[in-house]
Amino acid sequence: MDASTWDTLDRLVDWLDSESQLSEGDEKLLRILKVTEEAGEVAQAVLGATGQNPRKGTTHTWTDVQHELCDVAFAALVALRTLTPDARTVFAERLAHVDRRSQQQP
Repeated sequence: MDASTWDTLDRLVDWLDSESQLSEGDEKLLRILKVTEEAGEVAQAVLGATGQNPRKGTTHTWTDVQHELCDVAFAALVALRTLTPDARTVFAERLAHVDRRSQQQP
């Protein structure tokens, strides 16, 4: 991710922090739980895009699914940034780790 993405995430976290009335510990926990909530919305959108609820029919599009996946990513990055001001480095190191692992021969 480029620097402007991380700058935007920093601004979002600052904004969320300024609006929060919760303790720092509670805020951390709730931001982590937000990832699960957003993942549930992805599942709902997939079910809606595939028409899996006969009572409701097709209620979402695959574009909706894409948007919900972005919301999961945003929530996860906000949670990560909330846990550490060094989120950029943590993310980059973890991405590099996963990339190295994917290139290992079985």
